[in-house]
Amino acid sequence: MSADDPKTLVSTEWLAQHLKDPDLRILDASWFMPAEGRDAKAEYDAAHIPGARFFDIDEISDLRSELPHMAPPIEKFMSRMRAMGVGDGHQVVVYDGSGLFSAARVWWLFRLMGQDDVAVLDGGLPKWLAEGRPVEDMPPVIRDRHMTVRRQAHLVRDVTQVSAASKLRDIEIVDARAEARFRGDAPEPREGLRAGHIPGSKNVPFTSLLKADKTMKAPADLRATFEGAGVDLSKPVITTCGSGVTAAVLALAMERFGKKDYSLYDGSWTEWGQFPTLPVETGPASSGED
Repeated sequence: MSADDPKTLVSTEWLAQHLKDPDLRILDASWFMPAEGRDAKAEYDAAHIPGARFFDIDEISDLRSELPHMAPPIEKFMSRMRAMGVGDGHQVVVYDGSGLFSAARVWWLFRLMGQDDVAVLDGGLPKWLAEGRPVEDMPPVIRDRHMTVRRQAHLVRDVTQVSAASKLRDIEIVDARAEARFRGDAPEPREGLRAGHIPGSKNVPFTSLLKADKTMKAPADLRATFEGAGVDLSKPVITTCGSGVTAAVLALAMERFGKKDYSLYDGSWTEWGQFPTLPVETGPASSGED
C-alpha cells in the first residue's frame, strides 16, 4: 500500500479513519468515456462514499470552449465550490468509479486553482466497495464556505506552447493514451480526429502507472516507468492524452516521485488531432533529437 499523503494520494484505510473529520470534503469525480455507457451522476445518486459531493467534470469547465471539459474560469470554479460547501481550510479527497482515472483530473484542477490540501483516493470507489466499506444514497447537507483561488498558470499549457516544445525539444511531451492510439494503429474515440501523436512525444500509458487493483505504483516504480519510456526527467514535462483527463494521472505520478516541473496540455489530442496544420507522427516514439 502506498504511503498516505493528503496532498497527493491517500488509501481507503486513511479515508475510513478520517471520514468524520469536520473539515474533510469528499468529491465523487467519476467521469466515463461515452463508449462505456455509464452515467456517472446516476451511479453517484445510487451509491457514494458517505458525505461525498458530485463533481461534474463536464459542467465545472469552460463552456465557452468547443473543446471538452477545459479548465473553468476562476470565478466559475469558486462559485461551484462554494455551492458544494468546499472552501478554505478543507482537506479534499477525490475519488472516481473506475479506480484511478478521472479523479486525478480534479486533483490537478484544484492544484491549478492554488489549492494544495487535496488528495486522490487510491483505488477509488471499486476498492472502497471491495473492502465492504459504507456507502449512502443521500446527498450531504451543504454549508457554503468561501474559497480563495490563486491560479497557478505554470501548471497548464496551450497549443502554441506545446507546438513550441515539440519543435525545440527542450521540454518532454508525455502522452497518457494507450500505445495503439499513440502509434496511430487504433482510431480515436472522438470523430474527426487524426490518428497518431505529437511529434517528439513519449508514451507512458496511464494504465502502466497502476497495479492490478487500480492503485498507483510505488514512487520508485513510477519514476522507473517514465525512464523506461525514454522520458528525460532532467527536462520539464508537459502531459497530454485524449482530452486532458488521464494526462493528470501522469501529473499525479510525477508529484508522487518528487518531480515538480510539469504542466498539462488542457486541449490534448482533441485539440491537436483536429487541426490539419499541426504535424502528426505515427509509429513508436522517436528516441533521438530529430
